[in-house]
Amino acid sequence: MPSIPFDALRRLLLKGAIAVVIGLGGMPAFAQDKPEIIRIGSTAPGHLKFILAQKDGWWEKEFAKDGIKVELVTFNGGSEATTALATGAIEFTYTGNNPALRVAASGADIKLIGLSSYVKAGGSYIVVKTDSPLRTLQDLKGKKVAYLTGTVRHSNFSKALNSVGLTTNDVEGLNLPFEASGPALLRGDIDAIVETDSTAAKLVDTEARVLFDTSTHPEWNVPNVISVNGAFAAKYPDLVKRLLKVDIEISRWADAHPDQTIKTFVEATKSSEKSVRKTYADGVFHQDPKLTDDAIAALQGEEKFMASAGLLKGSIDYGKWVDKSFVDGAAAEVAAVQ
Repeated sequence: MPSIPFDALRRLLLKGAIAVVIGLGGMPAFAQDKPEIIRIGSTAPGHLKFILAQKDGWWEKEFAKDGIKVELVTFNGGSEATTALATGAIEFTYTGNNPALRVAASGADIKLIGLSSYVKAGGSYIVVKTDSPLRTLQDLKGKKVAYLTGTVRHSNFSKALNSVGLTTNDVEGLNLPFEASGPALLRGDIDAIVETDSTAAKLVDTEARVLFDTSTHPEWNVPNVISVNGAFAAKYPDLVKRLLKVDIEISRWADAHPDQTIKTFVEATKSSEKSVRKTYADGVFHQDPKLTDDAIAALQGEEKFMASAGLLKGSIDYGKWVDKSFVDGAAAEVAAVQ
């Protein structure tokens, strides 16, 4: 199944804007029994279930029964993905918690319908060059540190600094993806980078070292999420449930085929296999989409942290944002056929 890269975002946003105009009365709107296309987004190269679905066409096969085309869209960051979702340029997203919380706080018509993952063993690395004089979190004060703003790495970095009495205002933050930050670190242009452990592992194996590993604080971990455009969910509730039924099937397939799952994930993300196996050391991938009470509590805690750290504007009405009915219905239907 082909994936649409980020450079298609403008086209997608234009489509979303046109759809909004039509819905507001710019042109007559006619009811449809089904959409022509379902677009599912994720941050490039994608979350685990997104990557597995892309490789084997899970969603494409499901919706082909109805003649509905599926497009998988990858974005450079979660904020770009949630912007596309809010405008109706895409219908679903698999993103980190921080972008999802921000768009929910903005009041956009977005629904939280499931978990992309809730892995408590993984984390973010704060990485420096092997010969760097920096040894502690306190040593980062006044230094140039690269991380993608508005991401889980940004949040983890803030928590790490807060743990020693610092904030992100105490460093010179640079908003860079790993493709730019990794080479910049090795050239000596910056002092440190913040990246996911699996992404940074290959760099650590060669010319860099970990100054701080946030996985030493599993209480900082917050689930990644699946969101849907609210208007789409209201119009096509059965399609939302069907997407989540496939999601459940993918999550169970992954646990039943760990070696194949890891191989696919490593190939897609160019991650270190050693690091990926460390993250999933218990042999379970923690991909069940069920919206558990502890997952919601973790999201609420993250919202409070983001607000206190200046990473979030507004507040979230969880009664409007969270809708467990889709994933609970999907789980019941999967259980009924087993």
